Amino acid sequence: MSTSSHQSNHVTSEAMASLEISSEKMTPVETRATMSLAAIYGLRMFGMFSILPIFAIYASSLPENPSPLMIGLALGAYGLTQALFQLPFGMASDKFGRKPMIYLGLAIFAIGSMVAALAPNIEVIILGRVIQGAGAVSAVVTALLADLTRDEHRTKAMAGIGATIGVAFALSLVGGPILNQWIGVPGIFALTALLTLAAIAMVKFVVPDPVNSHYHSDASAAPAKLKDVLKDVQLLRLNYGIFALHAAQMAMFVVVPFAITQSSDLGVNQHWHIYLPVLLASFVLMVPAIIYAEKQSKIKRVFVVAVAMMLVAQLMFAVSIDYFWGIVASLTIYFIAFNVLEASLPSIISKIAPAAAKGTAIGVYNTSQSLGVFVGGALGGYLSHVYGFSSVFIFCGVMMFLWLLLAFSMQSPPAVRTKMYSMDEAAELMTSEQALVLKAELAKLAGVIEAVVLPQERTVILKLDKSHDWDGSNLQTQVYQLLRG
Repeated sequence: MSTSSHQSNHVTSEAMASLEISSEKMTPVETRATMSLAAIYGLRMFGMFSILPIFAIYASSLPENPSPLMIGLALGAYGLTQALFQLPFGMASDKFGRKPMIYLGLAIFAIGSMVAALAPNIEVIILGRVIQGAGAVSAVVTALLADLTRDEHRTKAMAGIGATIGVAFALSLVGGPILNQWIGVPGIFALTALLTLAAIAMVKFVVPDPVNSHYHSDASAAPAKLKDVLKDVQLLRLNYGIFALHAAQMAMFVVVPFAITQSSDLGVNQHWHIYLPVLLASFVLMVPAIIYAEKQSKIKRVFVVAVAMMLVAQLMFAVSIDYFWGIVASLTIYFIAFNVLEASLPSIISKIAPAAAKGTAIGVYNTSQSLGVFVGGALGGYLSHVYGFSSVFIFCGVMMFLWLLLAFSMQSPPAVRTKMYSMDEAAELMTSEQALVLKAELAKLAGVIEAVVLPQERTVILKLDKSHDWDGSNLQTQVYQLLRG
């Protein structure tokens, strides 16, 4: 072996000697960070989602009698500015700090909420929604979470935030109509501003301050990796999927509140009588599907079935939108499919995306989602105004059919799990040659599908075959012995 190889192995073994053995539990600081940041997401999302089931009917009663197109724009407008500002906010936080950028974003969001609350007409509401979207702090909150959690616990922390968003969405569909009868839509916008101010206080006094903020490949986007992510055909399929999913969601809420009111004796404040049982049923049926997909490595099968169910739901909406029980049946199938897809897509992204570009892939995915919100609101409003309710769901059905074709032809996601390990500060002294040597040695281990060594982040990322019975401490020992030997 050459002298340079000996030196490489010596440096990498010194760095790897300090690999942390994954502990079973988060530290109190990690737990507090995860719970408080999840609460911030929840407060913000509850305010955003609460208007969905009631806004269209409220907006139609405004003095100037706005068109469905304007109503749709008001619903989806925040998606456009969120898509534009999400990645820049995250990148700016690397330079100016996480908390300052979160304060700025939440303040902008609160201002937008108050503009909408005080708006005398639909145009000012649209302006308020545009301002709301400009406070795009999701990427910054994710980066802060990465700063405050160890690599081996980050996936668990992200999952906690994802679950919080799901709960906030469910509660908002039930809570929106209830709040509407007490404080009205302007009151809900004002409440959203107050919840946002509470979130700012939580960031200041509850969320821990990071000891060291730096770029994390698994949680933050990098401009240098953007081109590769945008050229990845498998990732593009998923980006189209989340775009279509949220475009259909926003288009649906332009139409369904009117359809429920017209086909039943239920006032808008009673619509939660429908959403509550439908959501409960969808959650009960979703959980076994997700467990089956992950445990049996049948993610593609479950995914394709869910997309097909979403297509069926759109077609059912199209033919039964004038009939109450048809709407209820369509909503039930819709939310089963929606919940499965919303839970599956991030998991598939994590499995397919290159380990060193996961954060960038998620950033593009989130941007696609926001664009879907904007397009769905605008086109849903336009189509319902010009061609009627059914045309909205025919359009959504076409999107779902295209998605079904893409889902059928996509590669089955590999049955992998990702493990991340922290190295000490000595890792930053590694040369590119030494990092390559370490990466090659790690890749030779049985069951390692992909190995990434990130010296500047002091992180090693391994994608592991699920069929191998890996244990964190055993893996560390194997790596250490390999390098020292």
